[in-house]
Amino acid sequence: MLKFLLFAAPFLYAFIAMKLSAWQMQRKLRRDSSPMNDVAVRRLHQKLARVAKIESIDIRIHEVSPINGMVLPNGEIYITRGLMNCYLRGDISGEELASVVAHEIGHVLLGHAKGRLASFAGQNAARILLGALFNRFIPFLGAFLAQALITLFFKRLSRDDEFAADAYASALLTAAGIGTQPQKSLFRKLPTLTGQSGGGIAWLMSHPRIEDRIHAIEKREERWKSDEDHQMPTHS
Repeated sequence: MLKFLLFAAPFLYAFIAMKLSAWQMQRKLRRDSSPMNDVAVRRLHQKLARVAKIESIDIRIHEVSPINGMVLPNGEIYITRGLMNCYLRGDISGEELASVVAHEIGHVLLGHAKGRLASFAGQNAARILLGALFNRFIPFLGAFLAQALITLFFKRLSRDDEFAADAYASALLTAAGIGTQPQKSLFRKLPTLTGQSGGGIAWLMSHPRIEDRIHAIEKREERWKSDEDHQMPTHS
């Protein structure tokens, strides 16, 4: 019984930490955000909702300056004030902003949002178990080695999720009559808008490199040209 409790303790800790983190994040985002009420953009979002066969899309603006979009496990979609300001200044179009929302819809409908919570719990549990195991053979360094391996593994999973959400967004934008051009043009603008190159060592990044994401979209378009009956990726 004691051995079982010792084995189960990391998983119980990870589960509690996961729930607490999700609750705190949702509470903070709700407190620090406001509804997105731009009529033209909302019209584009509702077009996406009809194609995705969901009742409506309610977007909230997170009042922070970094340029980003995010989705919570309960399906709430947020874009940052920094991203919205890019649209209001004319740096990006409404269609380019809609491509961000389409990407976040992909995360929701493909189950990534809830999966990331489970991933968070898994990381914590694995970090404790592997750290304890490695410390038996490499004292003091075991925990650092476990952290490094777990981080690389879950960053790879994160990149796969981003590619999948990009694919869903491409199909959704195409089906809605918007097309993939805004998706690609926004990616090309991101290094200038964010002040970051978007490059780097791929396997150290949680998001794919921008050029890889654009290339994947273009390869997808080539396949679609020879298959007019393409469909959006399925979701549960």
